Amino acid sequence: MNRIIAFALTVAVVLPATTSRAAELVMFERPGCAWCARFNAEIAPIYGKTAESRTAPLRRIDLKAPLPADLAGIDPGPFTPTFVVVQEGREIGRIRGYPGNAFFFGLLDRILSNAGSEPERS
Repeated sequence: MNRIIAFALTVAVVLPATTSRAAELVMFERPGCAWCARFNAEIAPIYGKTAESRTAPLRRIDLKAPLPADLAGIDPGPFTPTFVVVQEGREIGRIRGYPGNAFFFGLLDRILSNAGSEPERS
């Protein structure tokens, strides 16, 4: 019985250290941003249904609000929208501005593939 408890404790200590958190796509936006509105019209309605969303779910951050503690090391920059792919608390790539629906997924896929987090197509 003691071996089972020791094994369980070992797994509980080692597993969180070896499991990496998934990437997320952080969208820094502000009220009145015309390019944010365009993203909301063209990409936001479908993003949750894409392979990219399964790899890097969208998280929205309003620049008028305080920056969440887990993003304290990420500089949102002056332009909105700015899309930052974050993994394990660090930036792995960004898209400054909204390049339009013809280019958005290509740029995002390049960031994800360079980080080794390619979207899994089904």
